[in-house]
Amino acid sequence: MDEDRKFMKLALRLARKGLGSTHPNPMVGALVVRDGKVVGRGWHRRPGEPHAEVVALREAGDSARGATMYVTLEPCVHYGRTPPCVDRILEAGVSRVICATVDPNPLVDGRGIGKLRDAGVEVEVGVLEDEAKELNRAYFKYITTGRPFVTLKWAQTLDGRIATSSGDSRWITGEGARKHAHRLRAEADAVVVGVGTVLADDPQLTVRLTKGRDPLRVVLDSELRTPPTAKVLSGGRAVLATTERASPERRKVLEEAGAEVWVLPERDGRVDLEALLAKLAGEGRISVLVEGGREVLTSFLRRGMCDRIVIFLAPKLLGEGIDALGDLGIDRISDALSLRILRTRRFGEDICLEADICSLG
Repeated sequence: MDEDRKFMKLALRLARKGLGSTHPNPMVGALVVRDGKVVGRGWHRRPGEPHAEVVALREAGDSARGATMYVTLEPCVHYGRTPPCVDRILEAGVSRVICATVDPNPLVDGRGIGKLRDAGVEVEVGVLEDEAKELNRAYFKYITTGRPFVTLKWAQTLDGRIATSSGDSRWITGEGARKHAHRLRAEADAVVVGVGTVLADDPQLTVRLTKGRDPLRVVLDSELRTPPTAKVLSGGRAVLATTERASPERRKVLEEAGAEVWVLPERDGRVDLEALLAKLAGEGRISVLVEGGREVLTSFLRRGMCDRIVIFLAPKLLGEGIDALGDLGIDRISDALSLRILRTRRFGEDICLEADICSLG
């Protein structure tokens, strides 16, 4: 029904308010509608706080009895940090529930819908399902695989350069594109760069050009070459992911400078990316933004450990310079990495391209 789609769009808009603050929980929005009028609305703000359904029902009060609830994810049926939402829906007397998608969490996974139906509540599933799954793509991957959703992001000239031959890269894109890049940071649970980027650019890796909280900052540094004075080590939690090859003395110096050091397994002379992602997932970091540089981006692609790429294209040509990507081990066009273009956007003269990784070959 057109009306169901209209209200689910509103619920999805509410869910997005939790962007960047709910990990490892999903973003969820809910509406209570009676006689075509919204009488209650809510969204999940952060772990441990009431779920979207409970917030919406509190606002609706007695008007919830006999009303319809629109919710972007199947209501929970288990005890976690908060009681089951299904029980609260039944207590409120809601007669119809429109749910965008099933929750893949094994503790839920259809059980919430089943309990509602067993109690006589009319339930419909699948309204704007694709949009709901896209909103919580990181949660869905985390729940089904135990790994974070990984996005690679970089800015390049039209001839594929991320810096000049001397290493100068500020600024390839304009302010509008850089603001959007900071929005991507604010949406991520962790941002990852290589030590080469730290040595060349001394980035802060914080969110400054838009509103939002800072992600966990992670530097891949197998020998702990990060300077103690690096900006990334100030203003919040920063992790240096290293290997056993790093000297204990260097580790002590950097820890005294504010770094948190993770000693991880090594693969091909570098920090094992699979071990890094497992460590981040163990902290509930379900969305990871990888910002470079060239070797790090290439490593994630070669290992098949990324889900999405975001490329900012600036209408500039450099000729000689540093390529965005290195050798991916591809010898034939038929083996090229396949992408599915999701969207393109303009930020001034710059173009932002978003694509999902489909396959190798």
